Amino acid sequence: MPDDFERTPDIAVHAHRPADDDRDAASKDGAPLTGRRLRARRMQVDTLREAVAYLRRDSLICRSEGFAAQTRLQLDFRDVTVVATLQTVIGDWLELDEIGLSEAALLALEVDEGEWVRVRHMPPVESFRHVRGRMFGEAFTPAALDEVIGDIAAGRYSSIHISAFLTACTGNRLDDDEIIALTRAMVSTGKTLQWQADTVIDKHSIGGLPGNRTTPIVVAIVTSQGLVMPKTSSRAITSPAGTADTMETLAPVDLSAEDMRQVVDKVGGCVVFGGAAGLSPADDILIQVERPLDLDSEAQMMASILSKKLAVGATHALIDIPVGETAKIRTRYASALFSERLRAIGRALGLEIDTYVCQGEQPVGRGIGPSLEARDVLAVLQNLSRAPVDLMNKSLEISGRLLEIGGKALPGDGLASARRTLTSGLAWQQFQRICEAQGGMREPVVGRHSRPVTARHSGTVAAVDNRHLSRVAKLAGAPTAARAGVVYEAPIGAMVSTGQPLFTIYAESRGELEYAFEYACRFPGIVAVRES
Repeated sequence: MPDDFERTPDIAVHAHRPADDDRDAASKDGAPLTGRRLRARRMQVDTLREAVAYLRRDSLICRSEGFAAQTRLQLDFRDVTVVATLQTVIGDWLELDEIGLSEAALLALEVDEGEWVRVRHMPPVESFRHVRGRMFGEAFTPAALDEVIGDIAAGRYSSIHISAFLTACTGNRLDDDEIIALTRAMVSTGKTLQWQADTVIDKHSIGGLPGNRTTPIVVAIVTSQGLVMPKTSSRAITSPAGTADTMETLAPVDLSAEDMRQVVDKVGGCVVFGGAAGLSPADDILIQVERPLDLDSEAQMMASILSKKLAVGATHALIDIPVGETAKIRTRYASALFSERLRAIGRALGLEIDTYVCQGEQPVGRGIGPSLEARDVLAVLQNLSRAPVDLMNKSLEISGRLLEIGGKALPGDGLASARRTLTSGLAWQQFQRICEAQGGMREPVVGRHSRPVTARHSGTVAAVDNRHLSRVAKLAGAPTAARAGVVYEAPIGAMVSTGQPLFTIYAESRGELEYAFEYACRFPGIVAVRES
């Protein structure tokens, strides 16, 4: 008998061992499968998209196979294979013949609790050598990026590996050829859509500006005029809300590619979460790691934007580029370089890109956070008196440009056409049709608890720190808590008196409200007031 069994007789008995012998099992290609079989146990742990497995540190398999914390495991159940990161546990809250699975691992493996899962070492990820090479100055080849992105999409990279890849892409390290290859590799990992229309319109904002929720308004305006606009959107990366987060407070957004196609065929457009449609799935995985890193490199941003446009079947896209001291792009010169590069890379990929460079000194609209931004969207579409004028005007300008690009308005007439569509109520009617086609419209609800941050003295609002203001909204719970966020109440140039609200924080719990309020008080220059 092996020494391990002599020292620990309690693990020599396996009352629940499966009837079939591990040595008799074979993989789908007929080769023998190695590894041991353990009973699946649901750990009820949310690890986002990353599959995580848990084993007792004193289990036989850990000692015999050399498994330790952060080991990458290959889990096999029937015809499904999943790669998971191991965490070891101390104590007896897992049985010696059990493997704990996070919610992501359980879902991906399609296994029920108590069923037997085969566990073994994951084969080495050979593609990571390309990431190491890039860190030392060796350029990515198209073949190398195909390997890397393919492994990322297949779940073979842990968050640590993905972080290393993202770091290797930062700081303008990638040239145009590498970005083109990265974009193509990202498109190849998922589904792509095609449409009957010769011209398919899309838009995208590079982000970095709180509020700025133009997309639902734009889609409603341009599709009501006969353009096709299958808009996929992301959830928040570093912001208090992404377009998908905001739209989700108004209608379902987790539509499959086929459901998305049916919606667009019916009403001409949609606003859905791209991750649910399986379009460029590698990008969604990268975004999940970018979010906690608060990282958004230019090369990755370009590849992300272009891969989603290509996957959705767009022929033309307008890219919104806010410019300001606390926006992602700080100067007009930098925006010009970014625009020129994006257009050139887009053309190389067969996509016509236009850019819309605009102010990024302060939020667009009043709401910052999913439900608060959704209220602004509805106010504009319904032509309410409280509708934010800046959000309305920007939406009209973008819509006008798209109407001209799509041939629905003559050059120079797009803005007027967009305005007529909005004020006549046609855009609001179209938006309701889109929401119903996506699964039904609902009303956004804001947080129960609120507290204003007020001016300490009278004067004129001189500047706004977008990043700190977004941070306040995130500390209040956004975007995870859809009802949380900030309402911005004092735009640049406004005259305010002592005690007047500069912005109001909304939260779903008093604890989060106080946490965000204390942070705001530590940075009184978030909304800077110049004394009169």
